[in-house]
Amino acid sequence: MKKTLIALALVAVLPLSATAAQRSYSYIEGNYAKVDGGADGFGIRGSIAFADTRFYALGQHQNFSDRGLDLNIWELGVGYALAIGNSADLITEFAYVDADISDGHRVSVGLRNSFTRNVEGLFKVNYHDVSGRVGGFPLSDTGFSGTAGLLVKFNPTWGLTGGIDFGNGNEVYTLGLRASF
Repeated sequence: MKKTLIALALVAVLPLSATAAQRSYSYIEGNYAKVDGGADGFGIRGSIAFADTRFYALGQHQNFSDRGLDLNIWELGVGYALAIGNSADLITEFAYVDADISDGHRVSVGLRNSFTRNVEGLFKVNYHDVSGRVGGFPLSDTGFSGTAGLLVKFNPTWGLTGGIDFGNGNEVYTLGLRASF
């Protein structure tokens, strides 16, 4: 919980105005993810913008393993980015989620901001409703969570990403390499 509060404090103190920079909604990213105190794994995610419409498609696959058990999470959805200044976009997303034994959806609203020409931040609030069955017993995960992330661009194509998803007692940390186009 302390790590989550520190991450939120850092996002809050960073300035919300910066030199105008292009935020790409077309990218592919490979990442490593670690659940706090548990499973870890590798994944891939990406997004592609629909011309100049501000709409984009998004998708991801993440695999987690712990003590011989594997979990695959797939996500496919759409988003919209509304420019609210030279350096910030208000984003909304809707995605279908499939997690091996359960499926459902995620709805998110957030802010993506360019702090400098080479540094972007992301903060969003997510609502997810995922349910299924395990051995005949119902399984349900419904509620709110948060996502905070940072992108450091080496050049217009390559960048390093880091982030945290928090909520429902779990924190998932990611570190990845992104290629924007």
